[in-house]
Amino acid sequence: MAATSPSLLFDEITDFLVSSPAPEQIVAFQTSDVLNERLHELLEKNREAGLSAEEQLELNRFLEMGHLLTVLKAKARLKIVGKT
Repeated sequence: MAATSPSLLFDEITDFLVSSPAPEQIVAFQTSDVLNERLHELLEKNREAGLSAEEQLELNRFLEMGHLLTVLKAKARLKIVGKT
C-alpha cells in the first residue's frame, strides 16, 4: 500500500470529533481499516527492514495521533464513571 496522506489520519479523527460524540462514542472510536492496515505495514517494515525518512515521519504521525486518542478515551472513561 502506498503512503497515506498524513492529513487522512488527522481528518478522520477531527471529522469524528466535530460530530460532538458522546463519551461512549469516543471510547468506542476506531480508525478506518485503511489506516489500520497502513499502520501495521509500517510497523512490520520497521521491524524487518527499516523505514525511509518519509515512512518514519508517517509512523510518528500515527503514534502521535494514537497518543491523542488514548488520552481522549481515558478522559471519556472518567466522564462515564463520573455519571454513575
